[in-house]
Amino acid sequence: MTGRPGRESESGPEEAGGPVESAGPGPGSGPGGVPAAIALTPILSARYRTQDLDAIRAAAPGARLVTIGFDGHPDGPLDDVEVMLRGRLPADTFDRILVRAPSLRWVHSATAGVERVLTPASRSRGLVITNARGVFSRPIAEYVLLMILAVARRLPSLLELQAERTWQPRESRELRDVTVGIVGLGSIGRAVGALATAFGCRVVATRRRPEAGHHATDGTEDEPFLGSMMLDRVLPPEHLPELLGESDFVVLAAPLTDDTRGLIGDAAIAQMKPGAWVINVARGELVDDRALIRALREGRLGGAVLDTFREEPLSASSPLYDLPNVILTPHTSWSSTRVVDRSVELFCENLRRYADGRPLLNVVDPNAGY
Repeated sequence: MTGRPGRESESGPEEAGGPVESAGPGPGSGPGGVPAAIALTPILSARYRTQDLDAIRAAAPGARLVTIGFDGHPDGPLDDVEVMLRGRLPADTFDRILVRAPSLRWVHSATAGVERVLTPASRSRGLVITNARGVFSRPIAEYVLLMILAVARRLPSLLELQAERTWQPRESRELRDVTVGIVGLGSIGRAVGALATAFGCRVVATRRRPEAGHHATDGTEDEPFLGSMMLDRVLPPEHLPELLGESDFVVLAAPLTDDTRGLIGDAAIAQMKPGAWVINVARGELVDDRALIRALREGRLGGAVLDTFREEPLSASSPLYDLPNVILTPHTSWSSTRVVDRSVELFCENLRRYADGRPLLNVVDPNAGY
């Protein structure tokens, strides 16, 4: 995929005067190749700020902005919308919008995961999809290291002792004695690897393309992360049992695809090192909840850190709340004061590329699912 949304042919959408043609080098039908109209759905957990809208207008001067609510209702017509900045809309709401936006060519997902964007309807339209790869890598990597440090230094136990007013020192582990296994070495996995190696951890990882290398430094590949990354090994997905058997912490940073759905189930848990912890900062569907709960109750795993779940918000009746060896957070590992800035900056850079006819950043391969 080139990442260049193409002009409509004469068999495509037409105006009264004939086929839509770009006024500039890019494929947009607005002035200078910009899109005629841009649809904006709510991104992350924030409203668009005045500076965000100003930045979008500056990146695509002359484009009409249409705001769409969580319910899918727009504040203006969608017939000439060519570009959409999509936040956390349900897939069925997204599909309803597609029906009303026949000129849509490119959708930018404000999330890294695109399983709710790669619907049958969007695939059949051949839309170009880009995502937010790299936007959340830094805060998520810091979250993962926070949890590894907390577990290694026995912080949950120490807090319990404090609440009980009990003076009972606990022995802890140094991170140089810890092996971190990263399942999925994309931008988040690489950021976790950079921080983990900086703290002295031994790191192994799986990725679809292990030949991509064991070493990277800030500013290489798709986006910068947190320094140098020196991995012990990078393995193909079929060697996941090898990673599971060695890791004290198994960090799930893989996209949700048909191949990864239910990846951590009974079989995978049986292959894990006794006392290992699972840290899920990817998608809840990567984990078989029943298998995980059984293993946690029976003591086959040391514990789990879960920031993402099959259904959100997590039901108050979930047995996960009652397990003493589980740390739950409400899908906030990505959160920081900077993520909205980075999200809008990435979208605006792609808007400029769109108008110039240049390849877009972070184009998703619909066959791979990321």
